[in-house]
Amino acid sequence: MHFRSLALAAISLPVFATATAHAETPDAAPADSIIVTAQLREQDVIDVPMALSVVGNEQMDRMGLYEFDALSRFVPGFDVQNQSPNNPGFVMRGITSDSGTASNEPRVSVYQDGVSISKSRGSYVELFDIERVEIAKGPQSTLYGRGALIGAVNIIQNKAKLDDYEAAGRVSYGNYNSWLTEGMVNAPIGEGMAIRLAGRIRKRDGYTENLLGGADFNSADTKAVRGSFHGEKGDLRFDLIGNYQKDTPSGTGFKSIAYNPTDPATGAVIGDRGRNSGAALAAADGFEGGKGLGLDRQVWGVTGIARLKLNDQFNLTSTTAFRRFDALEIFDADGISLPMLTAAEDARGRQFSQEFRLTYESGPISAFLGGSYFWENGTQRVPTQFDERATLARLAGALNGGGAIPGRAATDPVPAALLASPAFTGALLQGVASAYGVALSSAQAQAIAANLKSNHLESTTNGARTRAFDLFGDVTLRLSDQFELGGGLRYTHDDKRSTYMSSVDNGRSILGGLIGALGQPAAVRTALLQALAVPGAANIPTSAAYPVPMFGLGAQPTAGNGGVDSDTLSNGGFSWRLTARYKPGTDTSLYATYARGRRPEVLAASAPSAPMGATRFSVLDSETVDSFELGAKTALMNRTLFLDGAAFFYQYDNFQTTVQQGTQFVLTNAGKAESYGFEGQLRWVPSDVLTLFATYAYNHSRFKTGVRDGNRFRLSPDHSASFGAQASLPAGPGRIIFTPSVTWQSKAYFDDDNDRPDLQQPPAALVADTIQDEWQGSYALVNARLGYEAPGGAWRIEGFIENAFDKKYIMDAGNTGDSLGMPTFIGGAPRFYGVSASFRFGGAQ
Repeated sequence: MHFRSLALAAISLPVFATATAHAETPDAAPADSIIVTAQLREQDVIDVPMALSVVGNEQMDRMGLYEFDALSRFVPGFDVQNQSPNNPGFVMRGITSDSGTASNEPRVSVYQDGVSISKSRGSYVELFDIERVEIAKGPQSTLYGRGALIGAVNIIQNKAKLDDYEAAGRVSYGNYNSWLTEGMVNAPIGEGMAIRLAGRIRKRDGYTENLLGGADFNSADTKAVRGSFHGEKGDLRFDLIGNYQKDTPSGTGFKSIAYNPTDPATGAVIGDRGRNSGAALAAADGFEGGKGLGLDRQVWGVTGIARLKLNDQFNLTSTTAFRRFDALEIFDADGISLPMLTAAEDARGRQFSQEFRLTYESGPISAFLGGSYFWENGTQRVPTQFDERATLARLAGALNGGGAIPGRAATDPVPAALLASPAFTGALLQGVASAYGVALSSAQAQAIAANLKSNHLESTTNGARTRAFDLFGDVTLRLSDQFELGGGLRYTHDDKRSTYMSSVDNGRSILGGLIGALGQPAAVRTALLQALAVPGAANIPTSAAYPVPMFGLGAQPTAGNGGVDSDTLSNGGFSWRLTARYKPGTDTSLYATYARGRRPEVLAASAPSAPMGATRFSVLDSETVDSFELGAKTALMNRTLFLDGAAFFYQYDNFQTTVQQGTQFVLTNAGKAESYGFEGQLRWVPSDVLTLFATYAYNHSRFKTGVRDGNRFRLSPDHSASFGAQASLPAGPGRIIFTPSVTWQSKAYFDDDNDRPDLQQPPAALVADTIQDEWQGSYALVNARLGYEAPGGAWRIEGFIENAFDKKYIMDAGNTGDSLGMPTFIGGAPRFYGVSASFRFGGAQ
């Protein structure tokens, strides 16, 4: 559902929209309509036969919606989790798209002006100087193509405008030393030409205290700039748009709630286990050349859009784009002060796309036909560094010393010095071996323990190259003034090449070798254990004289200790949609849609099952969904009350999810799933000084087969809602504007396994997770803005507060630490408040 702004001279109202279809053209639309391009042609938002939410620039400005996660709270059926700019989760009607694996195909596509930016490591971009954001829910493969299995988000950026000199700016300052500055200038540069330049700098200190000193975690540090050119000559229009963004925030605050933060040297407790309290985190010494925790990410792209009017019926559009992202994020994955597991993700992507689309508009027929080429090449390198001694203590259930320090609480990790004692770690090795039914002598255990490394380093790299060709078309036939039918079809053909390599980078893992040996027959086990006890065993080359494999701990190395394996896949398939719309009255419309969404086949890769083995490639069948939707919209009380609603039902086949295998997380086919629900929105304008709005979404998304039968989808609350108002009161020559709002969501899990203990037991998990705590209960957030605006909106000053009651909640749980039975938790944003000032002159007021 959606809100459409009324043309009230006294106030700029929030803009929401979710649409249905209509036979009118934009020229016939009411004065208060919003024009959208969700069906690849300009239409009044009420004319689009799908659930389409539109968030306009005015509403984003009035409510301070500067980021995707804030915006999503006011769009029913849409949630965005911002763990970091490098690791967002876009959730549409229960379906999440957030994997950083190079071979992954997104389920929710994100676009800038119709160009896919869907790879999760490059999809989270700043929302500044934009015209609107269109959120199309339901399968949109026929319109948007690859990755739009369950929905698409299209950011429509402001383009350079002819004959308008225009400038605008904003500054703000708040607690946590947060500040934002942004500006825009637009200028004609000759007949039929104009340029526009816009930029934003946004910084904020972290809100999770770094108990070991240094920058606090979960900060913001973003710089973004956009330049655009617009030219017109006769029937040809051309836009050239360039975007650049750099993000360098401090590390993400992964927090263990099983162990207290401690001083790693002394073992003294320096914090508590609260999910939203301070964390004691640090990168391991020397990791990635000595870099600290945090993100260094750059995203840039260039888009050219040419539109040629061939005649009164036909128009040709060409969209050409190149995009690139490079991101290195380093994080303390175990959530405790001991350097048990430090990890990084070095993600890189390049893509090029070209699309041609021919549209036809005449009488009762609107149609388009198009083709596109898409090329993408990406890699994801994941280096990890283990302290094998601390990891051993975790496996033995003795991170607190296991009684070696009398009276030490089970929640308090030992001082690092104790881990350097072969007597201590040898005793732990004996305990681990005993659990496998193997007896180790004290002397042999201590000899092996002396070889354990404090900095075992290994890495994996997955890569993917995709070449895809699409042919697509869509037609709408208006049978009468009240009734229309539509349909669309898309064929996609993909050629994929996936690569994988893994290596141990500073010698074999002694702990990995021990675990591998304990599962072998007695004779092999005995020989391996004896070899692992040889002094310097970690760095002795494998040979006939020392036939010990080059063991890994997190992943086993490929042939030659880092050889690159590859495989190819060629596949194609169809997606489609059928629509019907009935308009019983001037301001009421009803629609029904059936759509088939398709996510292309995935060529997934995982580490060898044994050292120096072959990469395990697997083809996951195309994930498909059949969607049925009924929707209605009406405007009542002289178009001052707007109501929208949509009910939907989805059936999934070959639903893809991630399962744990030892210390790895592997993509797999979970079988069938289904989802059904309702979304509704309301906007009421009882007078020219007050606007009220509300949204509600119900989404029942569940697995239907396999061990996850009955589980909820991750990051998917069953219920969510928002409520708000905007009051605009005359005050002298200007107006006082007050905008309060409340957003609420019900319980949500952070993984498809719903943190069930029965799904997290060995051998699937290296360490059992027996506590079901990786979920967030229902919570509400209250925001408000109060300010004074000059006549015509020339300038405005205001105060703002977000999460006014400082509600404690978490935005994520589980994460990489789950591979060692060490789930980590990321606290949600606390209370933010501050003041801002903005101005605008020139252009349309």
